[in-house]
Amino acid sequence: MHNRLLIIGTVSLDRLHLPTHGQAGVAHAAGGAGLYTALAAHRAGSRTHLWAPRPDPMPPLLQPAAERVNWSGPPITPAELPHLEIAHHGEGRATLLHASWGADLYLVPERLPSDLHQAAMIHVAALSTAQRQLEFVQAIQAARGANRHPRISVGTYARLVQSEAVIVRQLVEHADLFFMNENEAKGLWGQVEHARTRPDACLFITLGAQGALVMSGNEVTHIPGHATVEVDPTGAGDTFCGATLAKLARGESPVTAAQYAVELAAQTVSAIGPAALLASEAE
Repeated sequence: MHNRLLIIGTVSLDRLHLPTHGQAGVAHAAGGAGLYTALAAHRAGSRTHLWAPRPDPMPPLLQPAAERVNWSGPPITPAELPHLEIAHHGEGRATLLHASWGADLYLVPERLPSDLHQAAMIHVAALSTAQRQLEFVQAIQAARGANRHPRISVGTYARLVQSEAVIVRQLVEHADLFFMNENEAKGLWGQVEHARTRPDACLFITLGAQGALVMSGNEVTHIPGHATVEVDPTGAGDTFCGATLAKLARGESPVTAAQYAVELAAQTVSAIGPAALLASEAE
């Protein structure tokens, strides 16, 4: 079984306000849902293709990531990269202070790579709108035809749930795999326990330090969390997503994949930005 993953998403340059990061409390890091997902999938052993706007020249903060994943996409200048400013308050709580989505708008289904059938799975990471995610999902469904290959995965985040809940629910219905956190699940269904998915699909809900839930039809499995010292929770959910997809593409069960992904997400939050995903296994 080939284990190639295609990640559709964005890469950003982030300004992070971290309560544990020195007196100034500010750090600069590579970011973006697409980047974290791709790096986690690569770390978990997948052949990973990230389709995201690619800056030229490559900013120093992004060079380590560009060396690890096969990154292609619409060419942009560094100034066109999305920029996010995030304040973390501990215990998984965060505030998006500022967002400039920049070249996110260059990602449109009409420019998708022509070799979609070569991927085991295609993941549509959170974009600036859920509507654009839905357009990607519909384009992939049309391209794959009746054989349901490759499998389609989708992620979301709180702002999309708040502003486009109806479309996010459509995405859940269309996707073979869907990733969200506890707060996003509550935003869609009121309570996590009310979350539902098709019997032939899988829904993953991350619970922060408490681990994650794996849902398929009426079956629900809780994956315990891993103890860690939280330094920077940015990208934890996307790390979980990428690692889970990589293990699924290698033939592992959703529960086994999620167990590994919870551990890797715990490693990610113990360092600033994607530093843990960029470190070698020996480190």
